[in-house]
Amino acid sequence: MTHVIRPATAHDAARLAGLAAVTFPLACPPGSSPEDIAAHLASTLSEANFRSYIADPGVTVLVIDAGGDLRGYSLLATRPTGDPAVAAVLTERPCTELSKCYVHPDHHGLGAAAELMHASIGAAAAAGARGLWLGVNSQNARAIRFYEKSGFRRVGTKSFTLGNTVEHDFVMERRLTP
Repeated sequence: MTHVIRPATAHDAARLAGLAAVTFPLACPPGSSPEDIAAHLASTLSEANFRSYIADPGVTVLVIDAGGDLRGYSLLATRPTGDPAVAAVLTERPCTELSKCYVHPDHHGLGAAAELMHASIGAAAAAGARGLWLGVNSQNARAIRFYEKSGFRRVGTKSFTLGNTVEHDFVMERRLTP
């Protein structure tokens, strides 16, 4: 199945927040509390946050558009990481962060995630990145397999605060240039 992948616009912000409310909980560890998930959605994945991300010249938001319905999105941040634990393990410079990469569960297994990843890798390379990195919850085996299949390798660990809980993420990195 071929999907239309395009840069997000300010008009997508509300739909992106709605999509995030469906997809983000799927990436959380099984024991995550609904309150912690809701707090993260409100503080990071709200309509206002997406408007800010889209307006930020250091951020690229790509969406999978299926006839006006958003079925997935990725968010790339081109600024250097502010996390010393991450900075210490990255080997490719400059390195773009793949901060978010989510596909609606109705589109799992249809090739949408691979297409979105391919477009995200292309966008990072076109912006001059030599590497792409991400953090993924250490308990999210499905996502880890997908990222490994997409050329990422585990290079370290970092903490991620989800509401009132500190989670443990793997830091994964992928080289973009030969």
